[in-house]
Amino acid sequence: MAKIVCVLYADPVDGYPKSYARDDLPKIDRYPGGQTLPTPKAIDFKPGTLLGSVSGELGLRKYLESLGHKFVVTADKDGPNSVFERELIDADIVISQPFWPAYLTAERIAKAKNLKLAITAGIGSDHVDLAAASKRNISVVEVTYCNSISVSEHVVMMILGLVRNYIPSYQWVVKGGWNIADCVARSYDVEGMHVGTVAAGRIGLAVLRRLKPFDMHLHYYDRHRLADSVEKELNLIWHASVEDMVKVCDVVTINAPLHPETEHLFNDALIGKMKRGAYLVNTARGKICDRDAVVRALQSGRLAGYAGDVWFPQPAPADHPWRTMPHHGMTPHISGTSLSAQARYAAGVREILECWFEGRPIRDEYLIVQGGALAGAGAHSYSQGNATAGSEEAARFRQQA
Repeated sequence: MAKIVCVLYADPVDGYPKSYARDDLPKIDRYPGGQTLPTPKAIDFKPGTLLGSVSGELGLRKYLESLGHKFVVTADKDGPNSVFERELIDADIVISQPFWPAYLTAERIAKAKNLKLAITAGIGSDHVDLAAASKRNISVVEVTYCNSISVSEHVVMMILGLVRNYIPSYQWVVKGGWNIADCVARSYDVEGMHVGTVAAGRIGLAVLRRLKPFDMHLHYYDRHRLADSVEKELNLIWHASVEDMVKVCDVVTINAPLHPETEHLFNDALIGKMKRGAYLVNTARGKICDRDAVVRALQSGRLAGYAGDVWFPQPAPADHPWRTMPHHGMTPHISGTSLSAQARYAAGVREILECWFEGRPIRDEYLIVQGGALAGAGAHSYSQGNATAGSEEAARFRQQA
């Protein structure tokens, strides 16, 4: 029998919900492009409930324990004395979410002698040292597409929030004011602006599709150029380099995976090539941006605003400068863990586990590393390497709490 260690974020501060704002979820059969939603043989949860926190357990306990497996769920993931580090030693499978990642560094992988499978409940497996996993022949998989549309909606919300100066305007209401001039002094229309996405995969392309009705000029950079028919449909402008694209954009949104080629891509030099007063939105991975370069750009006015829900490390320490920098619209990493998305990625994890235990192939589109090499979606989106350096800083969040 196997030991499965599952790392999830903590329950709400007021306790696990006893009721919800809505009674059901809209029914979706397929993703854009035709890929089917997860197809497990069964689920043991009600879609629309909180599954991504510790008490939700991704709806997996009944299934796993019925097969005789040991299932450990914890939110305590950082530092040498954490529950995760202790339980990892003899774990066969690790399940983690990008929103509260259990960093699988080379050092942790070396200690986990039985580890065979690392599952990302969501999208983005950069919290795993992919080079170390390949060397150890550990399979790394994620539930591709499960929350791509969720994230794209969040991107559009953040673009509008920044450009229209929504958050400061809301705060004036909370304070009891009616400060119209203060609100509109940094408020603009997105109509006619040039917006570009770094990467036009499932999320980036979905963002462009959602922005087209706003009559914005749409740009993209991607190492895999889109089909000519898609470019014509959306009137897209492709750029051969990120540098060429950012020079002409009023808004730049980052929708690329984190790997050694994209780590700290947006540094002082690249941000310095952006238009003065441009907006930068990052729901991809915090480490794609140089933390202090972003702060400097906001302080100097090079950037008019920065928004995102991804940080490095995660959770971000209380003194992380993105919490207090000017003109930001940061949230915790929530874009891909709406209750709607949780139902999909919980079902996807169940499907992956069913395949693993029954000896059936896991969907190719779910694969990141298999057989000692990048595979499936991983071969298309990642480069071989490691982006976990510095993740030990996440332990400071608990120390400062």
